[in-house]
Amino acid sequence: MKTKAPNNAPWHHRGLMAVLFGHFLGLAGCAQLPEGSVRRERATALAVSQGWGPLTWVAGGFTLQGFVAPEPVAGRPLVLFIEGDGLAWLTPTTPALDPTPLTPVALQLALAHRGGPAAYLGRPCQYRLAESPACQERHWTQDRFGPEVIAATQSVIDQIKSRTGAQRLVLVGYSGGGAVAALAASERRDVVGLITVAGNLDHQAWTRFHRLTPLSGSLNAATQAWRLSHIKQWHVVGGRDTVMPPMLAHQWPQAFTGIGLSRLQVVPEADHACCWAQRWPAIWAAFEAP
Repeated sequence: MKTKAPNNAPWHHRGLMAVLFGHFLGLAGCAQLPEGSVRRERATALAVSQGWGPLTWVAGGFTLQGFVAPEPVAGRPLVLFIEGDGLAWLTPTTPALDPTPLTPVALQLALAHRGGPAAYLGRPCQYRLAESPACQERHWTQDRFGPEVIAATQSVIDQIKSRTGAQRLVLVGYSGGGAVAALAASERRDVVGLITVAGNLDHQAWTRFHRLTPLSGSLNAATQAWRLSHIKQWHVVGGRDTVMPPMLAHQWPQAFTGIGLSRLQVVPEADHACCWAQRWPAIWAAFEAP
């Protein structure tokens, strides 16, 4: 079953769906989209230009793309940035053939980090779709937070830890990567911090709000929030975000938001994609504050 707007959805809802799942394609036709391999090359060039090394990780039949900063861990927590949903849909009813993001916002966040050792991880099926025999369309549509996706991500996190020598982690998730980060953290003992940026931490509430088909094969981070109440957290959403509107974030469990929404910040002028990398130093400073 494909995730799409109901047949009786009004036109403006169908227009919204193009924004939700096309990740800001604007008026560009599908034929004008850069191929997934081109998107991967651009992301690699961006990371390498700042001294980050590209790495690939294999788990559960998926090949995941990652990048690691040159700064050694040296006993400090490794800050791991997890990408958003990427190019999941081309139109309200047409899934993309390759979910590699047009604009890798989480990678931009990672490259803006100046607070110690860091790494970046794309989602299963992004960047390396042709090398991932397990990938099916459902892994970037209704099963985007499915058990096998989270299990593969957990395995790669373990591999990154082994490669870098990190003992402790701060997980940072952008958009749907926020759900992946929260679900991963709920099963781990080495995560000392969780940050989400425009995160989708309750996909059931999100699909109801936007009148979308439920993500039937996905785990829901909101149901695991109680496992994270002891972890230091900071959640940031944009006041102009129509994809992940602040009203949904205000309804997250207190285990995410803290007492009186003390762990939740709304940035009035921000939307879903712009311009989080420029704001990252301030986000990190707020997270580190006592």
